[in-house]
Amino acid sequence: MKVIAGNWKMNGTTTGLKDMISALQNVDTENKIILCVPYTMLGLDSGRAFLGAQDVSTHDHGAYTGEVSASMIADTGAKYVIVGHSERRQYHSETNDVVRQKVSAALSFGLTPIICVGETMEEKRAGKTMEIIESGVRESIPNDIDKDIIVAYEPRWAIGAGLTPTTEEITEAHTLIANTLSSMGLSGTPILYGASVKDSNAAEIMSIPNVDGVLVGGASLKPDDFIPIITSVK
Repeated sequence: MKVIAGNWKMNGTTTGLKDMISALQNVDTENKIILCVPYTMLGLDSGRAFLGAQDVSTHDHGAYTGEVSASMIADTGAKYVIVGHSERRQYHSETNDVVRQKVSAALSFGLTPIICVGETMEEKRAGKTMEIIESGVRESIPNDIDKDIIVAYEPRWAIGAGLTPTTEEITEAHTLIANTLSSMGLSGTPILYGASVKDSNAAEIMSIPNVDGVLVGGASLKPDDFIPIITSVK
């Protein structure tokens, strides 16, 4: 079984989500489907899919205008939340430390965090890819956790750029993540790949060792684009 997660970012409508959920009902797959949508769409009956949020506050409650807590997300019935997405790190200056706090908040209310790590083009050119990935994993995950998490490798230089790392680059990154998680006592944690995933490359990417699924951006917004990714692998 693979994990196929869609990240709608700041896109979509409730009607669009209902159409997606309806279309997914007849898809022949045993893969786990997760739709991470804007807060306004949480709480719908998601059918065979699981709903998730795209971010979570480090705070549980209080005078934090505009923030949404893990308890509030869990209250909608959502089961997952993306934490530390590259766009949060880039546009909101989220550090590994902040991400770790958000992971802790999510876990404390029964949410499964999808923890994103990856390097920028500047870091890649400086030869720091492996260093950034390993520190991202070690510093973004709380110590001694005994609850389920998911890690997503997203090369930040490839997101939204139509670029995809080579098979060798993905293999190297996912092997490092798997080994790092194992050394932390987290063997078996699903590791997703995310950056410019589409139906034409999804099957090949998910055939790479230690790639347990994909985190899909724009191609997750329409059934005609998303379903072929879901069904590309058994």
